[in-house]
Amino acid sequence: MATFELPPGCLHRAEQLLARGQRKILGIVAPPGAGKSTLAQALEQALRGRAQVVPMDGFHLSNAALQRLGRADRKGAPDTFDADGYAHLLRRLRAQNADTNAAQTIYAPLYLRTLEEGIAGSLAIHASTQLIITEGNYLLLDDPDWAAVRSLLDEVWYLDIDDALRESRLLQRHMQFGKTRAQALAWITQTDAPNALRIALTRSRADCIFRV
Repeated sequence: MATFELPPGCLHRAEQLLARGQRKILGIVAPPGAGKSTLAQALEQALRGRAQVVPMDGFHLSNAALQRLGRADRKGAPDTFDADGYAHLLRRLRAQNADTNAAQTIYAPLYLRTLEEGIAGSLAIHASTQLIITEGNYLLLDDPDWAAVRSLLDEVWYLDIDDALRESRLLQRHMQFGKTRAQALAWITQTDAPNALRIALTRSRADCIFRV
């Protein structure tokens, strides 16, 4: 994280969002491997305690559920997440206010790549946190399961990145977490690439686009 540089104008735009007052929710969206998590975490650090990252990936369906539904070979596709559960969390986060009875701590799930599972209750979000940064692939998707998400976000940024660089990062990540090179390449072609194309088609719905 120490060597990562925020894209020009990124921090200023976040500060402008915070200046509006009360709780704000910022979405960061991009295809797999673009660096959403890296940007979100760097922004969280730059805002010095005023922001917290709450990733969408915690709402992956469990591996057991994906096996039961016959979707395990497409893990990461839109229908392999609990989209309704994610939208419900965003509604709770919008309602959470230090000056009301909704000031209690809210707990959110976190996806652990080492386990390839979401773990419930991993993130504690306090009402005093001014900015929630949520990052994920499908924040701008307008199909019936995901359409509610966009309206629950105050602003959404899209990360634009060279596809060759993004896919090389994906290859390294898949291999780091146990796939062979052949398995990783097959997964990128059969699963990541179709998802990336679908995500890229939502680009026009973003409030701004940052090149990373």
